[in-house]
Amino acid sequence: MSCLGHWLHAVCRHALREVCFGPKTDLIPTPDPVAHASRLLTEPRSMAMQDQVNATPEPKRMPWNNGKLTGEKPPLRPKHVWSIRTKLEIEGRARDLAMFNLAIDSKLRGCDVVAIRVEDVAAGGYTADRATVRQKKTGRPVRFELSEQTRQAVDDYLRATGKRSGEFLFTGRRGPDRGMTTRQYARLVSQWIGSIGLDPRLFGTHSLRRTTATLICQRSGNLRAVQLLLEAHSRSRWQPEIRRAATLLRSRFRRARDRRDRERRRSGAGWPYLHRTRQ
Repeated sequence: MSCLGHWLHAVCRHALREVCFGPKTDLIPTPDPVAHASRLLTEPRSMAMQDQVNATPEPKRMPWNNGKLTGEKPPLRPKHVWSIRTKLEIEGRARDLAMFNLAIDSKLRGCDVVAIRVEDVAAGGYTADRATVRQKKTGRPVRFELSEQTRQAVDDYLRATGKRSGEFLFTGRRGPDRGMTTRQYARLVSQWIGSIGLDPRLFGTHSLRRTTATLICQRSGNLRAVQLLLEAHSRSRWQPEIRRAATLLRSRFRRARDRRDRERRRSGAGWPYLHRTRQ
């Protein structure tokens, strides 16, 4: 066979191979992105769902309020306050007693209680009758009075610890030059409340803040005084404490009125306006 015949035979064999098996490609095929996208779009939904089921589930993050009672916390009653004070005095916990009495008298938030310094309440070495603290939330100064028990507790605590002006009044675990955290203060409040047999989940740091205002409203019935007292501690005009005090005051007046009506019906006395004669 001549050279021309060999050349024609090779050309025909190459053409026949392309017709039967397609054009010659590399050993490792390159994926086509367009074909891959179309295959994903045309993939059955059941296969996608099966892939999601077979995938390893990620651990769920527990919410912060899981198992906790959220919402407004009720104030402490006078018997609860005296029980906590007596227990702290018996156990000799000077710091906790001073902090508890100061929180009750000052009606401050937890962040403001832990930020109190020595010069705020005892600038001259002894606890003053009145103190002024600037609030962290509103930035406004607040002036409050300290009772005799609170002044005695703070003086005992200062003598026991030897604190001086410029230092934090209540220090925590982070060192003597740093104040106590609000979380540690909340744990102490829960410990105080649980020590007298109450459920710590029902009360909080705001329970100490609302105790004095509620007590004033129940004993005096002067809602305006409570409103002015709480307005000095917050910018908001109507606080939940004021609404709660108003509700307690209305219920107190309603019970007194019903009791008076029952006594008058029992005694047979009529209302004064029933005996008036019309002109």
